Amino acid sequence: MSNDHLLRCENIHKYFGKVHALEGVDFNVGQAEVVGLVGDNGAGKSTLIKVICGIFPPTKGKMYFKGKEQNFSSPQESLQAGIESIQQDQALVEEMDIKRNFFLGREPKNSVGLLDVKQMGKESLDGLKDMGLEIRSPDVEVKELSGGQRQGIAIARALHFNFDLIILDEPTNNLSIKESKKVYQYITELKQNNLSAILISHAIQEVYPVSDRIVVLRNGKKIIDQDKENVTQEEVETAIIGDIEAEGDLEHIVP
Repeated sequence: MSNDHLLRCENIHKYFGKVHALEGVDFNVGQAEVVGLVGDNGAGKSTLIKVICGIFPPTKGKMYFKGKEQNFSSPQESLQAGIESIQQDQALVEEMDIKRNFFLGREPKNSVGLLDVKQMGKESLDGLKDMGLEIRSPDVEVKELSGGQRQGIAIARALHFNFDLIILDEPTNNLSIKESKKVYQYITELKQNNLSAILISHAIQEVYPVSDRIVVLRNGKKIIDQDKENVTQEEVETAIIGDIEAEGDLEHIVP
């Protein structure tokens, strides 16, 4: 295993009964690298991520994280190892305020064992300011925020707790164009803070500008794995949709 790889998955297979959802997929993420993981619905993207996060055990294959072989049996184990997964709903509780969501499950306590609300308020606002999010109070409930602000909170939370790898599943789903641009600015912040990210999407035109490397899955197989400068958006789109006539031109794209 290369020391340059933060995450490395080797020959990952996953069966659900007779359905072969992942067929020998190799996948890796480098240090301070943003990998765009793209493919159509049913391509295997979510299954691969759920294997990485410990939701599904692989039927076959090995996974290494930070140089050690891992067999996560739950999302809690992958979280403790340093992997944060931000799903489409951002894992935020709408009826709770910002500070409670920011520390969800990791709340600091004061000397008498009660929640340190003052510390939570200060650190959550500081974290949001570092992301360029100016919110008037940490007591604002999440349900009052825009979609872009919610994504900002989820990403700022991941930065605050020093996760090594952050997985973002369709991070701009249902967001406006303006909010989507802001979210991708947040993703750029991750790399500047020496963190790595997997950006999952079916929209290559959104993923391409902020990714260092593009990986395409189709029907459970890896079709493309290239640094962005070595593959065009048109080639990626062809691989996603499975254009049979053009497929012969893609043979050079998987190392």
